[in-house]
Amino acid sequence: MKTPIRLPIVSVLTICAALWAMPGTADAQIFEVNNYSGTIGEYNLNGTTVNASLVSGLSYPEGIAVSGGDLFVVNNDGTIGEYTTSGGTVNASLVSDFYGPYAIAVSGGDLFVANVGSGTIGEYTTSGGTVNASLVSDFYEPDGIAVSGGDLFVVNNEGTIGEYTTSGGTVNASLVSGLSHPEGIAVSGGDLFVVNNEGTIGGTIGEYTTSGGTVNASLVSGLNDPYGIAVSGGDLFVAAVGQIGEYTTSGGTVNAALVVTGLPYPQGIAVVPEPTTLALAGIGGLSLLLFRRRRK
Repeated sequence: MKTPIRLPIVSVLTICAALWAMPGTADAQIFEVNNYSGTIGEYNLNGTTVNASLVSGLSYPEGIAVSGGDLFVVNNDGTIGEYTTSGGTVNASLVSDFYGPYAIAVSGGDLFVANVGSGTIGEYTTSGGTVNASLVSDFYEPDGIAVSGGDLFVVNNEGTIGEYTTSGGTVNASLVSGLSHPEGIAVSGGDLFVVNNEGTIGGTIGEYTTSGGTVNASLVSGLNDPYGIAVSGGDLFVAAVGQIGEYTTSGGTVNAALVVTGLPYPQGIAVVPEPTTLALAGIGGLSLLLFRRRRK
């Protein structure tokens, strides 16, 4: 009979500790850009402030996207700036010479930027290289963009959501129509969530399927001049004038004034989810263990 190989407990613990120490964001966070103050603010999911001016000196920032430990921000002066989630500057002019950039989405090593002035979607690498400055064109004020797999979903201020491939092909330029001044868009699974800006207390969140069906055109109503939206798990976070509100993806209000500090005019918003860390794969008959860091 062969003698079973036994891994020393010390070795198992060492492996766990090493994997647990892998880099990542410790807790879920909200990052938002303030257009008037030129700042990026960071907040906890419970609404408390981490740093209302995590990054400052921006030029009328409009949109924000997060990837790993990096924040990518589009500024109205025609640039994309890259910063760390701890507030460090990587490159304030990672990409420049845009004409009216308004929204940004990230997927893997690519950035997709909606340019209102030129009516185009441009594709760039996260290291600043240009892939195609006019990947998709002929838009009328593309105000919001979201990416899911190989698809881009773009909201046009004229009242439509268009679907395109990340390689620039048109799937359906009017996937959803009849919207009222849509601004921001977020995608979760098979659902699209869109904020419609109707000014003071007239704003709504509409829910649609990625195939173009209407789930609820007024999932949430009574919003005050909403612009940005992000989804995390079963929650929606919406940037409106002077505050960030939290709602469920089924339309319930969690806290309409989740954040009200340091928000003169929030525009784009992004949420970094809590990471799930693989701690140990079955060794010596042990099961797969998953350690999940809990919100503080």
